[in-house]
Amino acid sequence: MTIPYGRQCLDDEDIAAVVEVLRSDWLTTGPKVAEFEGAFAESVGAPEAVAVSSGTAALHASVFALGIGPGDEVIVPALTFAASANCVVYQGGKPVFADVLPGTLLIDPSAVETLVTPRTRAVVAVDYAGQPCDYDALRGILDRRGIPLLADACHSLGGADRGRPVGTLGRLNAFSFHPVKHITSGEGGMVTTDAPDLAGRIRTFRNHGIGSDHRQREKEGSWYYEMKALGYNYRITDFQCALALSQLRKLRPWIARRKEIARRYDEAFDGHPAARPLAVRPEASHAYHLYVIRLEPAALRVDRRGIYSALRSEGIGVNVHYIPVHLHPYYRETFATSPGLCPTAESAYERILSLPMFPGLSDDDVERVIATVMKVLKAHAA
Repeated sequence: MTIPYGRQCLDDEDIAAVVEVLRSDWLTTGPKVAEFEGAFAESVGAPEAVAVSSGTAALHASVFALGIGPGDEVIVPALTFAASANCVVYQGGKPVFADVLPGTLLIDPSAVETLVTPRTRAVVAVDYAGQPCDYDALRGILDRRGIPLLADACHSLGGADRGRPVGTLGRLNAFSFHPVKHITSGEGGMVTTDAPDLAGRIRTFRNHGIGSDHRQREKEGSWYYEMKALGYNYRITDFQCALALSQLRKLRPWIARRKEIARRYDEAFDGHPAARPLAVRPEASHAYHLYVIRLEPAALRVDRRGIYSALRSEGIGVNVHYIPVHLHPYYRETFATSPGLCPTAESAYERILSLPMFPGLSDDDVERVIATVMKVLKAHAA
C-alpha cells in the first residue's frame, strides 16, 4: 500500500456536521459561512476573515482588494505553486520573480529589495512548506515605500513568526482548505486582514461584485441588488464551512502531530550525506504542511528522478514542490522568463523531495518512510 505525501483526515464528527447542514434550509450563503469566518478569525487572532471557494480564490480576491491592475508589478517567489503568481496575471499585473534563500527556500528579502521599482504595487510572501517568511525583514523593506505585503499562508495555518500567528503577518493573508492542507473543506479558502475596507472589497468580489448576498436580501425582504465591481463567483457553501468548522477544532493536536513527525524525520536525516532537511528559522514556528529533503548529488549515483522513481516503486508517495513558476511554458512564452533568472530556486528544484506528512500517519508509517528512504539512498550511494 502506498503512503501518500498528504491526505485529509476525516471522522464521524466531520460527516455529521456536513449532514446536519444538508438537512437544513441553507446550503450556500447561509449562517455557517459567517460562523466559520468568525471562528477562523478568532483562531488566528485576526479582526476580519472572509471565506471563499479555494486558496486560489483567496489570492485572487486579495490582489483585487489591493487594487492591482494592468501595468502593476507584484514580486513573487519563484519556488511556489503557480497560483501565487497567476493571481497577479488574472488582474492584468506582471509577476516579478524573486529568488529564494538557500537554506529555507523562503523568499529572499535582499532579492526583493533589488526588484522593487516605481511600478511595484505588492509583494507575495509564500510560507513555503509551512514555515513563515521573515516578515520583519520584508516589512523593513516595504513599509517605508508604502508597498503592501500579501502573505500566501496556504501552507502555514497554525504557524507563527516571532510569536505572531500566521493570519496576522501580512496586510492580507490567504489560506487554502484543499484536502492535503491542515484543515479541509474539500475545496475552500480564506482571507484574513485587520482592514475592514479590504474585507468588504473581498466580500463583494466573491459574489460577482454584488454588494449584498441572498441571505442579506432575504433578511431585508428585498429583491434589489447592485453590481458594484466586476467580481467572480468565489462563494463557499455552508456544508463546506460546516466541515471546515469541525476540522478547525482539531487543528491544534494536528499541528502537534505534524511537528512530532517532522522531529522524527529531522533525527533520521540530520547529517545524512545524501539527503538533508531544510533549515528552520529560529524565530519561526513551522506548521509542516510539507516535509522537504534536499538530495546531495555528489553522494548519489542517480539524480532526483531516479530516487523519486525508486521510492514510488517501494510504496512511498513522495512528491516534488515545486517546478519554479518562471520555468513553466506559459510564463516563458508570455513574460519571456528563462532559466538562470532565479538560480537558487532552480538548483533546489532539481534536488528536493517531499516526504509523506499528514496527521494520520502512524508511527509505523513514519518508520517505514524513514527505513525505505534510507534503503533507497544506500542502494544508490556514490
